[in-house]
This record gives sequence, structure tokens and C-alpha cells, in this order.
Amino acid sequence: MISQLGSILLITALAVAIYGIAASVLGARLQRWEFVASAYRAVLWLFALVTVAALLLVMALVTYDFSIAYVARNTLRGTPLYYRVTALWGSLEGSLLLWQWLLSLFSAAVVFSQGRKIRDLMPYAVAILLTVSAFFLFIMVVPANPFRAQFPVPPDGRGLNPLLLTTSMIFHPVFLYLGFVGFTIPFAFAIGALVTGRLGEEWIVATRRWTLMAWYFLTVGILIGGWWAYTTLGWGGYWAWDPVENASFMPWLMGTAFLHSIMIQEYRQMLKTWNLTLVIMTFMMTLFGTFLTRSGIISSVHAFSNSSLGAYFLLFIGLLLLFSLAALVYRMDDLRGQPELDSMLSRETTFLANNVILVVITLTVFLGTMFPVIAEAVRGVRVSVGAPFFNKVTVPLAYLLLLLMGIGPLIAWRRASWDNLKRNFTYPTLAAAGTALIAALWTRNPYALITFAVCAFVTATIVFEFYKGVYARRKLAPGTSVLRALWTLFTRNRRRYGGFVVHFGVVLTILGIAVSSNFAVEKEVRVTRGETVQVGDYDLRYEGMRAYDEVYREVVWTDFTVMRGGRAIATLSPGKSFHPNEQQPIAQVGIRSTPWEDLYMILGAVEQDGSAATLKILVNPMVMWIWIGGAIITLGALVTVIPGRPTRRSAIAASEATGPAPARTLEYSGSR
Repeated sequence: MISQLGSILLITALAVAIYGIAASVLGARLQRWEFVASAYRAVLWLFALVTVAALLLVMALVTYDFSIAYVARNTLRGTPLYYRVTALWGSLEGSLLLWQWLLSLFSAAVVFSQGRKIRDLMPYAVAILLTVSAFFLFIMVVPANPFRAQFPVPPDGRGLNPLLLTTSMIFHPVFLYLGFVGFTIPFAFAIGALVTGRLGEEWIVATRRWTLMAWYFLTVGILIGGWWAYTTLGWGGYWAWDPVENASFMPWLMGTAFLHSIMIQEYRQMLKTWNLTLVIMTFMMTLFGTFLTRSGIISSVHAFSNSSLGAYFLLFIGLLLLFSLAALVYRMDDLRGQPELDSMLSRETTFLANNVILVVITLTVFLGTMFPVIAEAVRGVRVSVGAPFFNKVTVPLAYLLLLLMGIGPLIAWRRASWDNLKRNFTYPTLAAAGTALIAALWTRNPYALITFAVCAFVTATIVFEFYKGVYARRKLAPGTSVLRALWTLFTRNRRRYGGFVVHFGVVLTILGIAVSSNFAVEKEVRVTRGETVQVGDYDLRYEGMRAYDEVYREVVWTDFTVMRGGRAIATLSPGKSFHPNEQQPIAQVGIRSTPWEDLYMILGAVEQDGSAATLKILVNPMVMWIWIGGAIITLGALVTVIPGRPTRRSAIAASEATGPAPARTLEYSGSR
């Protein structure tokens, strides 16, 4: 019953999406506003239909309805309830349904929030949103139906991939999808701007918060993915330049470039063509990332390797990219005549350099990710492109990007004088030089010294900017406390000071990455019960083995007493879990985290009687600062998203975005 009803709902949703595309385009072209209103209602109906379909699949997963193939592949009797619910996005078909549900939710939110604004542009934006929905619905109706029935009905299911049975994987895919889907909104409005010729800032104003939210969600998703890799995969690291890791990183890089570039358009009415190109390529990268994980062309612990959807995605990406670039070329004459750079010493120049570096890093990651596939297709030999290639190219660019991150906010718009540069950058430069000299007493590692110096420079610029802001506020209102002045800064300019918080989080994250990458200690040992081994400053005594059965797995733990300076400070229990339908056991990592370093233990093998065990032990310094920096990044992003007190500039921008009311007032009921 659920199988048939779910399939009918998806087919109906596809028909509604196609109808909505036709109604919105015809309504806009013929000025038939009742058609457009009908298209808006189609968006709401689409959300309702997909919501019911998603709930049906969740119900089937929760109730072990093994008559549905997706349920049989992704649940196992005895699986905890929360893992049965999250199995919705545990495999290919369910993840597509989650993607489409999020897109229909966002589309409905856009209709509610923007339906009566920028009326000429909105119908085309809605048509693009419905086109993307129609593609995903077609995929689910034809080659990847999540409600496909199977017969005979098995007595039990296979169960989720054991690597997904972690708290991190409850949230990691959802946040990534929120980010990927969120970038559909600015893309749709950008195409609407190209189609209608309304190429000013109105589409940016209308989608600014959507862009920030998409970037925020994608950032959180990547950070949770790094945490999952570190705590679950059992290899001691958090980033391996895996193709699917790269698939989420590339749209993040392009989205970051777009967020910085639109500031130039807002303040100087420059880079309109560049911004449209960036938002198009950002969205294409989200689709490309989806293609990578669902095409089966790459091998990864993240990917759906048995999928045959690659051709569908490539065709859709190609057609959408061709249409987008054709629209951009068609409007090229209208995009000319923009203001030019007044000086190479200006904030516009630093932001443009920031954009160029981000795009170059994206192209590097893209080429490194796809080169093995291209080489295999051309020569028949799969070539491996690993972390050394990516690090060699991207690390120097990352240092330059970090330096520009400190320079950009402090340099003047249009033209900066040498007096301005001297006043703003003297103290940060001294801080960088002093930090490098102090660090040189501890290490001669050039990468570490550069990292410490650049991080000190950026931190000093942030502190200096906050100092100037607080000083100015207290001078305007004598007697104001420092905390009150800080609060006023944030409430009156959330984007600027929230951006500084984001930059500080990036500094901490890069610091944690640099130190943990360059100063980690690694050792492989074999110990017998009661034996003590030394790794770094730690003494580890093996106490023995214990094993027990859970409903859906068997787990073996090895217990170690951790001592430092002759004193016991912790007990760690690295282990392995064995799952009935998996040939390879899953690592259960033992980690002791402090702000200074992580003690990280991976069990390799253990004797059946527990008399001896083989382990890989790492001491990873300052890893915790990666997660602290990530939390600060997300906090700063939230500050920028929260609506602030309206200013005269924002009121004018909103007025320009809305524009004069048309002769006919558009209502959802279709009345004129």
C-alpha cells in the first residue's frame, strides 16, 4: 500500500511541477497574473505532496516494511528508532527524496516571502526552482524510485552502512543538503534577472539572506563531516581530499567568493557579470557534487557506488549550464558600462584578488578530483591524485587568502592612501613579526612559522577594528561601557562585525590544521596485558579486553590506563564493532581531547583471549581548535543572518528591490 501510494504521490508531484513551470512562464510572458498565481499555488501543492511522500517513507522505515526495497536495504530489526528515521537519507533514493523535500520547502518559503515583490522577476525564479524540482522528481519516478516494491518480502533487512550509525551522520548529510539546496535560490533569482533584464542589485538584496544561510549550512555540514571522519573512520585525520569531500568543498569555495564579491556590487555597482557567473557556477558545483556521489564514477566511503544516475545528472547539468551561459551572453551588452577600479590600493582590489584565489583553488580541486577519471577514460589506467598534490597547490594559496582576509576589511574603498595603510597596518604587521620571532624559538618549520605570523596579523587586524569601533562609540556616547559599545556595533552592523567573527574562527581553524598537520606524533605498537608503552608524554598500560553483543552488532573493546608524569589521568577503550552483513569490522576510536592535544588510539588487532593487542597511537596537537574555530565561524555566520535594525541604506535598497507596484495586484487566489 505504501509503495503504490508513494509512487503515485511522486508522479503527481512531477505533473504539478511541470504545470507550475508552464503557468509561471506563460503568465509572465503574457502578463496573465492569474497564471502566475496558479504557479505559486503549484509550489505549495508540490511541498504538500513531497512532504506526505517523505512521511510515508519514514513510516515504512520505522515499521520495518520490508516489502519496499529501500527499507530492506537500509534497516535491520533491532536498529534504534533514530537510526531508522535517519535511514531516510542513508542511501541513494531516500537522499534524493530528502533533497527534493528541502527544495520544495525552500521554494514555498520564497513564494510566501517574495511572492508580492519584484513581480517581473519572481515568475522566472519560480520556474527555475520548479525545473530543478521536476528533474529530481523525474529521477525518483523513473530510475531511482524510493518506493519500489520487492518480492518476495525478506524476513529481515540488510541494515545501514555501519559507518552511518553515528550521531554525526544524523546531522552531516542534512546540513550539506540544506547548503546545496539553499544555493538554488540565488541561482534562480539570478536567472530571473537575466531573463527579465533587471540586472541591478534587487536580486542580490532579495536573496542575500538565503545565500548567507546556504553558506552557513554548508559550512556546518563540512565541519560535522570532518568530525565524523576524525572520530569514526579510524585513520587519525579529519580531511583526506576524498572526492566526495571535494564535492562539498568546491561549492563552498565558490559560494565564499560570491558572498565577498556581491559586496563590491552593492557598494560600487561593479562586477555584475562576475557575480552572475559566480552564482551560476556555485549552483553548478552543487549539482556536480551530487553527480559525483551518485554516478558511481568515483570510489569513496561517502559515495553511492552502485548508482547509474550519472548520465541523467550530466545531461541536466549540461543543459542548465548552456541555458544559463546563453542568457548571460544575451545580456552582455546590458552588463557593460560598469564603474572601473579607481586604484589598485583599494578594498575592491583585495576582494577581487580574494575571488581570483578562491576560484583558482576551486579549479585545482576540480582538476585533481576528476583527473583520475579522465585518465582512465583516455588511457584505460586509473591514476591516483592524493593529498600531496592538493596540499602543494592549495596551501600557498590559502596563506595568501588568509593574508587578504586581514587586509581587505581595513583598506579603504575606491582609493587607499599610504597614510591610511600606515595607520591601519602598523600594529598588525608588528604583531605578525613578533609572533614569528617568538615561534622561531620553538620550531624551524617554515609552514608553521608562516601560519603563526599570518594568523597573528589577521587577529591583530580584527582586534584593531573592534578597538576602533568601540572607541568611536564611546566617544559619541561618553560613559558607555565597553560591552555596551560592542553590543551596539553588532546590532547596527551585523554583516561587518559578524564577518569579523567568522574571520577569527577561520584563523583558529587554520591554526589547528597547521599545528596538527606538522607536529603530530605517530606510533604503532604491540602490547601484552599489563605492559606499558610510551607515546610522547603519555604512558599507556594495557589492562585487557572485553566483548559484548548488541542487537545489531558485536563490539570488542581494549582498555588502556593513560598516565602522565606517573599519574593516571584517563582510561581509553579503542575497539572494533562487527556487523552481521558487513565483512570488515568498523573501528571504535579511543580519544582523549584537550585544548592542547588529542591522544588518539586505533585498535588494529587483538588476540582472541585478549592477551595482546596491536594499535596505532597518535598525539595530535591542537585539533580541538579546529572545532572551536568552526563553532566561532558558525556563530559569526548566524550573526550576519539575523535581521538587524533597518538603516537608511537598507531601506533604500529594499525600496529599489520591490519597485513600484504593477497595475494589477497579484494575489494567490488569482484575482486581479
